[in-house]
Amino acid sequence: MRKPGEFLASGRDADIFECGPGLVLRRSRHGRSLADEARIMSFLHDQGYPVPKVEEISADGRDLVMERIDGPSMADWMSRKPWTVRRGAATLADLHDQLHAIPAPDYLWNADVGAGAHVVHMDLHPLNVIMSRQGPIVIDWARPGRGEPMLDVAVAYLLMATAAVPAGRVQAAVIAAGRSMLADAFARRYRGRDFVRCLSIAAEWKARDANMSAAESAAMRALAADAARGS
Repeated sequence: MRKPGEFLASGRDADIFECGPGLVLRRSRHGRSLADEARIMSFLHDQGYPVPKVEEISADGRDLVMERIDGPSMADWMSRKPWTVRRGAATLADLHDQLHAIPAPDYLWNADVGAGAHVVHMDLHPLNVIMSRQGPIVIDWARPGRGEPMLDVAVAYLLMATAAVPAGRVQAAVIAAGRSMLADAFARRYRGRDFVRCLSIAAEWKARDANMSAAESAAMRALAADAARGS
């Protein structure tokens, strides 16, 4: 197993280190195995979906070596170029649609909420897309599963429209361009009764997330309720 080099960054539950030319090592801080993430990322890479290529996983699953992806997050990219918000929203919707067209492999576990036969990410928003020179790359595969595509879409919409995580970066990324413009442009592709139904389910699921504040949960529920009244 390759040894970690220079420390680069910290994520929600892992640290990132340099690991040789074009590679990084992601190390779980609390001993959680990354083997499941490595497996689904390898599957999606083989399907042609834009994810970092997995190079190696340690025997205990704690260390994951994968392709290094350089570039700003989609959120940061739009904050610097506010005129690209609509284009970014369309790109994000394309990434959802491409993912949801992939039938889930037999070994993939059920998503935390909903039921379906396709791969869902369950956290696919602009902070989890890197705008690399090769194109947009989707990261953070901690919550994927076999699920319902429209629920995946609904979660992304609610997070873009209401959530204040992490540490205010979402708001900072869309101050100039307009946060509501981003969320609405993304949702325009999916408007309909099924989208409204999934908003309510997604809002209740996210309300149980320990990472959500009471204010964020209330805002998500209110947005879902407003959509239901307007449908």
